[in-house]
Amino acid sequence: MLSTPEQTIMQTFRQFGMTPNKMLCFYGQDLEGKEKALDSLVEKNLLVREKFRGAYSLTSAGYAQMRCSA
Repeated sequence: MLSTPEQTIMQTFRQFGMTPNKMLCFYGQDLEGKEKALDSLVEKNLLVREKFRGAYSLTSAGYAQMRCSA
């Protein structure tokens, strides 16, 4: 079960039609307000943190979770 902020992040990935291994960047206020939820999704192995600050990509499990939480 994902928290509301985690669900919001997954909706953002869905909105942009993201697939596994495609990078999405969060920046500015959007990043600052979501860092805790993004870290949680990384810990749950649903996202991978990329080397650029604020950049994340879906894992295969994250992609499946994103599709299920539509």
